[in-house]
Amino acid sequence: MLAYLSWHRPAAAVRQAAYEQALEHFHRSLAHRPPSGFRGSVALRLGELPWLAPAPGADKDAPGYEDWYLLDDWAAVGVLEEAAVARGHETAHHAIAARAGAATGSVYRLLEGCSRPSAAGVAVWVAHEPGYGRDSPAALLGDGMDPASDGLWRRCLALGPAPEYCLLAAEAPAGVAASRLPRGWIARSVTRTVVWDG
Repeated sequence: MLAYLSWHRPAAAVRQAAYEQALEHFHRSLAHRPPSGFRGSVALRLGELPWLAPAPGADKDAPGYEDWYLLDDWAAVGVLEEAAVARGHETAHHAIAARAGAATGSVYRLLEGCSRPSAAGVAVWVAHEPGYGRDSPAALLGDGMDPASDGLWRRCLALGPAPEYCLLAAEAPAGVAASRLPRGWIARSVTRTVVWDG
């Protein structure tokens, strides 16, 4: 299972309600006419989005957004890319794209656990600080997680700034405690509110 993640912020002077309405409309469009290999999507409002600065002139306190597009495989990533701007989805895509400011994205692979991003109450992002060794914390991160409801994801393609791991859980498990992570790795919990889940 792969997930294409898109992080984005509204452009300057775009109201939150209008932005979220356009975002939900696009996700509804994909749910109504799902592309091949598409397994659903989730749009979330984030309490903070530290790896994506606001666009120039935009409100620095405006919320950030995170979209998860669940996909069967790499072929489905290409199908989604084509379908998102094709007949049936083009108008909805252009409506949200016209309101967006700064944006970035990455592709993540599910390592273990549940694939539904909205099932978890907290997202713990684990990133590597520059200048340290590359000892991977993957074996530790899942300690204490419930595989029926929690999921551990690892970045497999970076399209811009993005943490290497994401642990979705009801609460941060022991495996992401600062005392357990190898030197040079940091974990940050981010609060999320569901805007769309389909």
